[in-house]
Amino acid sequence: MLRLPQYEAITETAGTLFPVTQDRDDASAEQAGDDALAEVFWAVARQLRERSQETLAPWDITPAHLRALRTLRRHGTMRLSELSDHLHIAPRSTTEVVDALEARDLVRRRADPGDRRATLVEVTEHGAEILAAIRDTRGAEAGRVFGRLAPADRAELARILTLLRDPL
Repeated sequence: MLRLPQYEAITETAGTLFPVTQDRDDASAEQAGDDALAEVFWAVARQLRERSQETLAPWDITPAHLRALRTLRRHGTMRLSELSDHLHIAPRSTTEVVDALEARDLVRRRADPGDRRATLVEVTEHGAEILAAIRDTRGAEAGRVFGRLAPADRAELARILTLLRDPL
């Protein structure tokens, strides 16, 4: 008889072998299923991140730059401190991101007419054009990635990921 330790246990008193209880098997199977799910999830996340970086490479845009540009496009002109709040990053990091974008004429800074001590930042026309090109390219890439799923599966995946994304 073949004995597999994961399916048998030894009692301390009698030293006899007996099958592991169903509860233990269920718990182990559930843990293994959760581990496998996490592995698949992170593998897909890595693939998406790599494809995203490849997609952004022609424009020499980092994901952080793209987040800032998209935030400015969505919310309009704002102070650097507001952009920091939207991005959930330190003000110094926001300054570095805006410096890099401004150097490439994707955003511009200007004085806040309501408070000359504050600086506003906004997307330039060139920045809006680059965002549109990136959106088109990323849309095509998303179509290749998620196009393998049936429309109902895509909708279900979106529903599940939204549940996971939202705070508890």
